[in-house]
Amino acid sequence: MREKESELIVLDKPEETAERASDPVVEPAAGTRQGTQEPAAESSEAPVGRAEFDAVKAERDQLLDRLARLQAEFENARKRAERERVSDRDYATGNVVEQFLPVLDNFELALKSAGSAEQLRSGVELIVKQMEEVLRQMQVTPIPSVGEPFDPRFHEALGSVERLDLPDQHVAEEIRRGFRLRDRLLRPALVRVASNSKQTGE
Repeated sequence: MREKESELIVLDKPEETAERASDPVVEPAAGTRQGTQEPAAESSEAPVGRAEFDAVKAERDQLLDRLARLQAEFENARKRAERERVSDRDYATGNVVEQFLPVLDNFELALKSAGSAEQLRSGVELIVKQMEEVLRQMQVTPIPSVGEPFDPRFHEALGSVERLDLPDQHVAEEIRRGFRLRDRLLRPALVRVASNSKQTGE
């Protein structure tokens, strides 16, 4: 019995060998290293051709030239705008000065006159009226002050005076006139404000 068992064992071994031999052989996949599943390293980039290099260089030179032209155009436009701004300012200043030249002429005539003090005073008053008319044409108007309620937007108080004939916190005296151009304040009026003790005591 033992001999038969050994014969069977010997017979089984060649069958196993045949089965193993019949198994398909697995080849490593393309692009992988043998014995591993990692992809093989890619090959280095191909060198750039001379024609492609020249094309890229020409495009770069065109872009640099265009950038230089744009910078020059921007600088020229900035200088032109500055010249126009200065020219507009000089033109506006010239118009204003031109309107005040007759006032200056009248001041010089008043200084050259040999009249009395009263005549000189009358001449100066006429010049002041002429100057006020020029300002009015330029839409520059004086700020109302004396007798008006004190308004910190248009008045600057230099102190207060005791006045019983004016309501409290009203302008009693104008020291320097204020002016505005349309709705824009040019300078506030310097004033003294009335302090009415009768009203404050009530």
